Amino acid sequence: MIAQQKRLPVRTRIIISLCVVLVSSTIHAEPNARLGKSIYKKANCVGCHKWHGGGGGSYGGLALSLRVTPLSREALILVVRCGRPGTNMPYHVRQIYKGADRECYGSNSASLGDATPPRARYFLRDRDIEAVVDYVRNNIQGRGAPNYGDCVAFWGEEATRCKHMAQSKLNGERKRK
Repeated sequence: MIAQQKRLPVRTRIIISLCVVLVSSTIHAEPNARLGKSIYKKANCVGCHKWHGGGGGSYGGLALSLRVTPLSREALILVVRCGRPGTNMPYHVRQIYKGADRECYGSNSASLGDATPPRARYFLRDRDIEAVVDYVRNNIQGRGAPNYGDCVAFWGEEATRCKHMAQSKLNGERKRK
């Protein structure tokens, strides 16, 4: 006689399925976050937007704050791919403004003239653009002022700049007491 298998209740099966999906997405999200952060560094987003994404003055001009930007994921992908016409935000896709194609803002370099965004030092693949945008959305966008935890997450615990940030925080707490 073959023993009958007991089936789990539907609710239990749904909960187990959700747990599997959550664990799986967490496992896949970590490498993508690392990739996004490494591209943020490699593509020199740090040069204008700073490590914390707060933007401000830099050698590239006045960069917008990624911490407070209301742009959607799709809009951020467009900006990274195509740059921002009339600003110093570079485009990161090779040949994007060449020829008759008008996939960026319905324009090409002939129609934009001097307003054509500058060429990035490093070009990025679509998956890299998506990874850096996801990194910005998950780790920078919508956050308050950068703190010691943000610094350590970006640079590591041994980074001098994070140690200075921790010391400044400690000194500020002492003054309030």
